[in-house]
Amino acid sequence: MYDLIIKGGKVYDGTGNPWTSYDIGIKEGVIARLGDLSGEKAAREIQADGMAVSPGFIDTHVHSDLLCTKPEIHKIKVLQGVTTELFGQDGISVAPVSEETKPLWQKQLKGLNGDIGDWPWETVEEYLEFLERSAIAGNATYLVPHGAVRTLVMGFEGRTATKDEIEQMRHHVEEGMKQGAVGVSSGLVYPPNVFSDKEELIAICKGAAKYDGCFVVHIRNESILSLEALDEVIDVARQSGVRLHVSHFKVAGKINRDKFEKALEKMDAGRREGIEITFDQYPYTAGSTVFHAILPPWMHSGGTEEMIERLKDPTIRKRIKEDLANKVDYENWTYNCGWENITITAVSTEQNRWVEGKNMVEIAKARDVDPAEAAFDLLIEENAGVTMIVHWGNEEDVIFGMRHPLQIVGSDGIFGGKPHPRLYGTYPRVLGRFVREKQAITLEEAIRRMTGAPAQLLRLKDRGLIREGYAADLVVFNPEIVVDHATYEEPLKEPDGIDYVIVNGAVAVKDGIFTGETAGKVIRREHSSKASKVQV
Repeated sequence: MYDLIIKGGKVYDGTGNPWTSYDIGIKEGVIARLGDLSGEKAAREIQADGMAVSPGFIDTHVHSDLLCTKPEIHKIKVLQGVTTELFGQDGISVAPVSEETKPLWQKQLKGLNGDIGDWPWETVEEYLEFLERSAIAGNATYLVPHGAVRTLVMGFEGRTATKDEIEQMRHHVEEGMKQGAVGVSSGLVYPPNVFSDKEELIAICKGAAKYDGCFVVHIRNESILSLEALDEVIDVARQSGVRLHVSHFKVAGKINRDKFEKALEKMDAGRREGIEITFDQYPYTAGSTVFHAILPPWMHSGGTEEMIERLKDPTIRKRIKEDLANKVDYENWTYNCGWENITITAVSTEQNRWVEGKNMVEIAKARDVDPAEAAFDLLIEENAGVTMIVHWGNEEDVIFGMRHPLQIVGSDGIFGGKPHPRLYGTYPRVLGRFVREKQAITLEEAIRRMTGAPAQLLRLKDRGLIREGYAADLVVFNPEIVVDHATYEEPLKEPDGIDYVIVNGAVAVKDGIFTGETAGKVIRREHSSKASKVQV
C-alpha cells in the first residue's frame, strides 16, 4: 500500500522530454513506482486528469536563509511549486561567522534576509543543524559565502588580501564544503567581496572545486563593463576548475543592450572550451537588492557603521554625488538607470514606511531635496536597512535569455515591505506568461530549467527528475490557467493554477492553499572530493 498515488496526469519528467502518462506511487517520502497503478491502494490519491505533473521546482537564487524558518511568511515559495532553495547567495549570508563578525553581518543583512533575532550558530554545520531543528516547508541547500569567509580573515577592510589571507579563506571554504555546502558564492558588487581580486577568487573556487562544488556569482558589473566582468569569472573558472553559474544574468540599462547577446556568446565559447557554465534569470525587467548598493565601493570599507558615519560628512556626500554622476568603473545604478527607476521596497522603521513603493524622485520631491540627498538621509535614518527595485531593461532581452539552453529559472526573491513581485510570481509567471501566452519556450523546456537543470548544477542525486527511488518532490498544476498575480503595485498577490505541491512525500499545498506541512529537509553535499573519498 502506498502513502500517496498521483493518477491521470501528464508527466513532465524534468529532462525536457515530451510528456508521458503514468501513475506515481509514493511511499515513505520517495517515488516508489511509476506505471499503471490502477489496481493499487493508497492512503491518499490525487486525481490529476488534465493537469501537468512535474518535479518540484528548484530555485537557484533566493534570500530565504533566515525566513525559511517562518513558514507563515515563507509559504509563498511552495505555493509557487518551489520545493528546494539554494541559500548563501551573493557572498553575503549567515555562516560561517565568529563572535566578532556575527554582529556585523546581522546589521549588514537585516534589509536583505530579514531578522529572526540572535543567530545560535557560527559554522556552516551549526547553521544547517539549526535549519534541521526548524520547521521548514521546503528543502534547503547552501553555498559558502565569500564575504562571510573574508570577514573571518580580514574583517571589512577595503583592500586586496595577502597570500596568507587568501590561503586562510580557501581553508574556510573547504571547511564549509566538508560541512555540507554545495559550492561557494560571491557578489562582486557587495562589500567586502568587491575588494577582492582574481587571485583571491581563484583560490576560493579551488577550495570549492576540490569537493566538486560550483561557483555562483553576481559578477562585478552588469552594465557598461558587463563583458569584462564576465571575462573575469570565466577566467576564474578556467584557472580553478570550478563549475561557473552566473546569478540573475542581465545587462542593465538600455544603453547597454548590445552587450546582452555578446555575453551569451562568451558563455557559449567558454562551454566549447570545456568550462561548465550556466546562468539563472528571473522573468522580469527590474531587479531588487539592498539600497546601499547604489554607493561607490570605497564607501563600504569597514562595514555598515563606518559607511553610515561617512554619509553624515558633507564633504564625502559631495564626492559620492560626483561618483554617481560620472563614474562607470563600478556598478553605478543611478548612472545606468536613473533615480526615477529606483523604487524603495522596504525600510526598517515605521517613520519612513511611507516611502515603500515610491521612486527616489518622488521621495526627493516630498522631502524637498535632490534624490542623492534623500538617498543618503534615508540610509542614515534606517541604519542601511533598506531594499530597492531597479527597472533596468526590456522584455525582449528577457525572452532572448530565456530561450538560451544554459538558462535556469531563479527568483532572487527578497522578503519584506513592498517587495519585487518576483518573490510571489516567478514560477507561475514563466509558465503562464512566457510559456502559454507568449510561447517563448515550450512547457517541457520551462520545466527542465526549473528542475533537471538546477539539479544537475547542484549535483543533487535524487531530485529534479521524476524517477523511481527519487525524493517525492512534485508539483501538480494546470498549464491552461497557471498565472502570477503579483505586480509592482501589488506584489503580495498569490498565484493561481498550482493545485498540489508535494515535499518529501508530504502534501504542502492542496487546492492552491498551504496546508501547514513542514517536511522540508537540509540537503548536504555528498561527502566526496574529485581526488578521493573523504570522511566528514
